[in-house]
Amino acid sequence: MAKRQDTKKFFENLSGAGKSIGVLTSGGDAQGMNAAVRAVVRMGIYVGAKVYFVHEGYQGMVDGGDNIEEASWESVSSMLQVGGTVIGSARCKEFRSHEGRLKAAHHLVQRDITNLCVIGGDGSLTGANLFREEWSGLLEELVQQGLIDEEAAQNNSELHIVGMVGSIDNDFCGTDMTIGTDSALHRIIEVVDAIMTTAQSHQRTFVLEVMGRHCGYLALVSALACGADWVLIPEMPPEDGWEEQMCQKLSENRADKKRLNIIIVAEGAIDSHNKPITTDHIKELVVSCLGFDTRVTILGHVQRGGTPSAFDRILASRMGVEAVLALLEASASTPACVVSLCGNQAVRLPLMECVQMTQDVQKAMDEKNFEEAVRLRGSSFNVAVLNVGAPAAGMNAAVRSAVRVGITEGHKMFAVNDGFEGFYKGQIKEIKWGDVGGWTGQGGSILGTKRTLPAKHLDKIAEQIRIHNINALLVIGGFEAFLGVMELSAAREKYNEFCVPMVMVPATVSNNIPGSDLSIGADTALNAITDTCDRIKQSASGTKRRVFIIETMGGYCGYLASVGGLAAGADAVYIYEEPFDIRDLQSNVEHLTEKMKTGIQRGLVLRNENSNENFTTDFIYQLYSEEGKGVFDCRKNVLGHMQQGGAPSPFDRNFGTKIAAKAIQWISRKLKDSYKEGKVFANTEDTACLLGMRRRAMVFQPVVQLKDQTDFIHRIPKEQWWLKLRPLMKILAKYKTSYDVSDSGQLEHVTRVRPKKVD
Repeated sequence: MAKRQDTKKFFENLSGAGKSIGVLTSGGDAQGMNAAVRAVVRMGIYVGAKVYFVHEGYQGMVDGGDNIEEASWESVSSMLQVGGTVIGSARCKEFRSHEGRLKAAHHLVQRDITNLCVIGGDGSLTGANLFREEWSGLLEELVQQGLIDEEAAQNNSELHIVGMVGSIDNDFCGTDMTIGTDSALHRIIEVVDAIMTTAQSHQRTFVLEVMGRHCGYLALVSALACGADWVLIPEMPPEDGWEEQMCQKLSENRADKKRLNIIIVAEGAIDSHNKPITTDHIKELVVSCLGFDTRVTILGHVQRGGTPSAFDRILASRMGVEAVLALLEASASTPACVVSLCGNQAVRLPLMECVQMTQDVQKAMDEKNFEEAVRLRGSSFNVAVLNVGAPAAGMNAAVRSAVRVGITEGHKMFAVNDGFEGFYKGQIKEIKWGDVGGWTGQGGSILGTKRTLPAKHLDKIAEQIRIHNINALLVIGGFEAFLGVMELSAAREKYNEFCVPMVMVPATVSNNIPGSDLSIGADTALNAITDTCDRIKQSASGTKRRVFIIETMGGYCGYLASVGGLAAGADAVYIYEEPFDIRDLQSNVEHLTEKMKTGIQRGLVLRNENSNENFTTDFIYQLYSEEGKGVFDCRKNVLGHMQQGGAPSPFDRNFGTKIAAKAIQWISRKLKDSYKEGKVFANTEDTACLLGMRRRAMVFQPVVQLKDQTDFIHRIPKEQWWLKLRPLMKILAKYKTSYDVSDSGQLEHVTRVRPKKVD
């Protein structure tokens, strides 16, 4: 892996002057492609390069003419919220031939385009790499045929290629999430949530087919996110006899008074003999074996459509900027690369290594080596689970996951109602497998949550731990949960009852917990903000010359405002972490005045609720109204608690499920380590932890060690990763600013997952 430079490196040193970049979308469309195109165009223009749209993918490159069109700053306005691809995509047979690629090379050389940003799947990216390998030979042929001269060949001697993976299937190795996958999950979950209400009414079984001819990601994650009874995917064909097992499982669920069954099938699902498993076959099976009223729903192209999610907009915007940086830094010896996200870290990976690994997966599946395909992709204790702080969408998915994984690990699970307040009042009861059925898709906190801290009630909480013989604690919540675990950990010297493993999982819309880049609930809140901003921008496009001032939640943490602003295409975002004064406000008004002279006659300004005690939302609204008189008018909107409500997004359901499962597995290990002479005793720092997402990995960190990283007065971490995205937002809004690229992706090799040894 490439070592990161310690010194800061700013992209001002990377000039695009004299360079031309072509951007195209190829293969199947995916939501978020337009956000990627927009970012490439604006970042390219920002660094002084010319940027060209290549319409209709490789077909447009082969045909030339008007299909290759220079892009302007304004030409990508309003693209961010549009699904599909505005510049068009087509599958092109001609480009697969040598003659087709020769035509494409000629059309690029005519415009001095020697940098290509290709957004598509593995087929599109493989084609781009072949084009690059043949480039010098193609130029020689063009010279021989008299179509270009020696000087043109010399000036365009190197072709640089950077790929971004746009595919709803998430079937490309080397990247955690491809552009479009999260939005496709949104569509699936919307349908499943709607179907569940009608299925419940009639006690029906629904068989849903989702996309994924060779990859079961959509099926598996949507099954996790909606609590499906059964899932069938191509990578893990069920063993012989699966039909009886499935029917038995469905029958048991009905016996437990569950009124509906959901079975999710990937379109490419097969059995262990490579025979397709169809939705009709499953329906016939359920009807003939169980007699259940069964319906089939095939989602089809609904999954490709609709507005891109906040996650896809941010992912595509970050990757688009990263792609331009990669092209500016490319040399003759740099291999064609894919820009990607690993955890929360931007990475660059050699394109053909990723393609090769993706093809190896398919080869392993074709050869029925299913374990290889997947590889490429104790005693009983009492464990208590509680929610602390404000409610956050995804909390219930985390509780469900914790309860069921805990029961599977052999523990007795206890639910504590109303946080630490319910704890000291004795609102504790055993929670069983069936009790958490259907919790995944529900917003808020079913257990109930309060902001009460434990410090004043330590005697009573210790007593309840004794009464119920609680051996471990899982606390799911926000900043109060973090403080609560710290207080319990500090009280271990006085109370032996608190000498048990305890872990906190961050769940707050504010995303203000030290030790974690992301919190459960923040993605749902971002989507709520983005949806509202989309509607507001749509209203503004009708009236023209209007600026909206929108206030977001977050306490003193500017995450929602900043990342929401990036996802919504805001012109300015005011936050506490980046102090601003009246001169900054004046500068923003002048910037918007200039913008109104162009074809984009609307503005969007976001303000974090606690960004400044004097420059309130009302003050900023009145200032903009006064200073913009005769040029634009203003409206304001306080989003309030709508950011906390609603059904959790697929990301939050999935994230909550995975992180809680990991927390319970950690608890099981710590219980095993600390169980001596018939009792649990854990009083070391590493037995009171916060489980957080740090860059690429889930990390357990002792809460004591996070003290120094925390600003307790303002309830935020002292260092916040997302502040590095703010210059990106400003660049895409046409502000001149400094952008630190020392944290951008470095080229590294694709790592293969090693199989774990089983005892």
